Amino acid sequence: MKRRVIIVDDEFLARVLLREYLASFADIEIVAECANGFEAVKAIGELQPDLVFLDIQMPKLDGFEVVELAGARTQYVFVTAYDQFALKAFEVRAIDYLLKPFSRERLAQALDSARARTTPPEQVEAVALEAARRHGPLERILIRDGARVHVVATSSIDWIEAQDDYVAISAGGRSYLKNGRMAELEQGLDPALFVRVHRSYIVKLGAIDRIEAPTKDSWCAVLKDGKRVPVSRGGYQKVRELLG
Repeated sequence: MKRRVIIVDDEFLARVLLREYLASFADIEIVAECANGFEAVKAIGELQPDLVFLDIQMPKLDGFEVVELAGARTQYVFVTAYDQFALKAFEVRAIDYLLKPFSRERLAQALDSARARTTPPEQVEAVALEAARRHGPLERILIRDGARVHVVATSSIDWIEAQDDYVAISAGGRSYLKNGRMAELEQGLDPALFVRVHRSYIVKLGAIDRIEAPTKDSWCAVLKDGKRVPVSRGGYQKVRELLG
């Protein structure tokens, strides 16, 4: 039974070399090649491969963001010229990590690892997001909208609201709906720029115009876009401390 494989790398010659190496393995069938992360997410969703050889540093979406969006539909072997990503690769439950340039023998070892493994953990996308957080605040957030993917810079976000199993994100005058929990997103944001003012709201400090107190024990943040956000007692103390 052949293992269906997708190759993802923005360098043409790198794809050619990997394709030539894989051609010598009888149980491997290459079903697609992708030159960027967006193509990869689409191909993984449509073709449901058994294994993806995935470059890390690519334009538009990097390899870890591809894993976050594509999720636990396949096994991943990361392929990169930079060894500093090795730890992060295994944090997202990668089968293996190939450091360019690699030999045919080293590739064979990675394939043996993939053959020995079954379906990757169901929560691989959550682990990918957690691995990204460990390497500093998120600089952008990925939002799936059907077949489309929105890449939202965190610097453009004004406020975030929890809505059941989703979060509503207001950024750059637009609204987005992302599947996920508020607590997970909060952990990835820069605490010097964003504050959880209420169990249902995170706001960017720079978006706050003023804090009002409708009653003695209640507060409301009025944002520069006119949005009024409830502020809890704890949230009020956080804002006071951060704004000095």
